Amino acid sequence: MIRLATVIETFEADLLAQYGDRLLPGHHRALAAMSTCRSALSPRMQVQCEDCAEQRFVPHSCGHRACPYCQHHESQQWLERQLQRRVPADYFLVTFTLPAQLRELAWHHQRTVYGLLLQCSWETLDTFARNDRRLQGTTGAIAVLHTHSRRLDYHPHVHLAVPAAAVDTRNRRWRTKTVSGRKPYLFSQKALAKVFRAKFLEALAHAELPVPAPVPKQWVVDCTPVGSGEKALIYLGRYLYRGVLQEKDLLACENGEVTFRYQDSKTRKPRTRTLSGADFLWHLLRHVLPKGFRRARNYGFLHPNRKRLIHLLQVLLKLRPLPMPAFLRPRPALTCPCCGGPMKILRTQISPHERYTCIQDGVAGAAGM
Repeated sequence: MIRLATVIETFEADLLAQYGDRLLPGHHRALAAMSTCRSALSPRMQVQCEDCAEQRFVPHSCGHRACPYCQHHESQQWLERQLQRRVPADYFLVTFTLPAQLRELAWHHQRTVYGLLLQCSWETLDTFARNDRRLQGTTGAIAVLHTHSRRLDYHPHVHLAVPAAAVDTRNRRWRTKTVSGRKPYLFSQKALAKVFRAKFLEALAHAELPVPAPVPKQWVVDCTPVGSGEKALIYLGRYLYRGVLQEKDLLACENGEVTFRYQDSKTRKPRTRTLSGADFLWHLLRHVLPKGFRRARNYGFLHPNRKRLIHLLQVLLKLRPLPMPAFLRPRPALTCPCCGGPMKILRTQISPHERYTCIQDGVAGAAGM
């Protein structure tokens, strides 16, 4: 398997020469982290076996959320939390897409525009839920921002996993929306797009951001039924912490080019794309979010501060949280390579120079005994 660190080492100079004036500080931090992830240059942690006292130095992962090699456990933890909050209702995956004419604006004002994209998407759904004659209350949503298409092009959009249900706190009612005998239906996609367009343009005006002309009148919002919501949440969690491309999809790195595999969004069949090394790294780095920006957010009755409400609903509706999928596993424990016993962490973030000093001190101590 081709490692991303190898690709960075091979083409970083070409990237800096071609795109150096467009790279942001966050891009440089991402490159530095991913290029040394679990390598000889990365910091180490000192561990010791609790049974035989064997000591080892284990490389740290970089922990960067754009790295495909890290944070698998954090991704599973997020997914587990969302699955535990599911309610007995049909779920829909609602996608709000930013028009191509506004993507340049989004790139130059990422923190502001991404925040408005998430906020306006939720406010649109909340407005529809409150005005819907069957719901008449506050719904919930699990929102995840994506900035990429499957081909790794810059394509900002927001996915929201939404139950067809709402809480009417004033009348203490729980309402769900079901359609028997027909395809599940939540809200009109065209109506959602119109309201979302108006809210987003108004938010841009309040933020005093210049709106490029012309702005298209027809925007795209997709509302697809996804059953219990499990598969939709698994899809959303896939790119939450582990970057936009898995290392297993890197097929070739030769002759100054990189070839990767992706799934065609229309045919659902695997396809390949080949880019120059510098272009490939640039396509990856365009999806590194501003420092501290939260890609995933919960709204309505699915907000983290509404845990008591979710628990009350599960009790009143006699709902047991569904069991976790079989692939969810706890973080693997460190085991001793000598005896197989558990290992405990003594020190972390040891630099390569400190590690060499520790080894020399250990050898000297052993010789003096």
